[in-house]
Amino acid sequence: MAVLTTGSRRAYLAAEYGAVFFGAVVLYGLVAAGASPIPVLLVLGAAATTYLLRRPGFDRARLWRFDANDLPPVLLLWGVTAAVATLTVAVLVPDALFRLPDQQQWPLLMVIYPLLSVYPQELVFRAFLFERYAPVFGNGRLMVAASAAAFGFVHVVYGHWLPVVLSAAGGWIFGERYRRTGSLPAVSVEHSLYGLLMFVLGLGQFFLSR
Repeated sequence: MAVLTTGSRRAYLAAEYGAVFFGAVVLYGLVAAGASPIPVLLVLGAAATTYLLRRPGFDRARLWRFDANDLPPVLLLWGVTAAVATLTVAVLVPDALFRLPDQQQWPLLMVIYPLLSVYPQELVFRAFLFERYAPVFGNGRLMVAASAAAFGFVHVVYGHWLPVVLSAAGGWIFGERYRRTGSLPAVSVEHSLYGLLMFVLGLGQFFLSR
């Protein structure tokens, strides 16, 4: 079996990144529009975990390590963002503010969303992407940008520009947090806070399968 040179491997991984995080998303949108993404997320999360656990040199503690010192900056940025976002929605779309898609499902959402949606997403878009494509994007801001771009684009399946823009911005925040802390639980907590904020502010309707 031929061994790829460094340049060839980089080119291969760059093409794979485009195919997996952009091409496959377009295909999914064409064949599974309106379907719940949870089953796919669980499968991809399991596949990412298997890859990472078999990867030589991968720090497995990233999957469960959590330092309480990571929380204050997470909460501070989230608090500022929540205040600005609340004011923005109140001014631009006041009728949407605090309107939940289904108030009876809210307690269930608070439990299921972090476990079945957020953590699998972080496995794929942070832990896997950062590990697999480091030869292409390095370990700095370019990698964060690649993660944010992929995370933003996958939300195109919801059929509206707002989830794409908001998720790309969130993807930058989550990617930068993962780069700095190396903690998937810390990033998952942050991701959950922002996701639930979107639902509280009445923007969750744009993040639901139709």
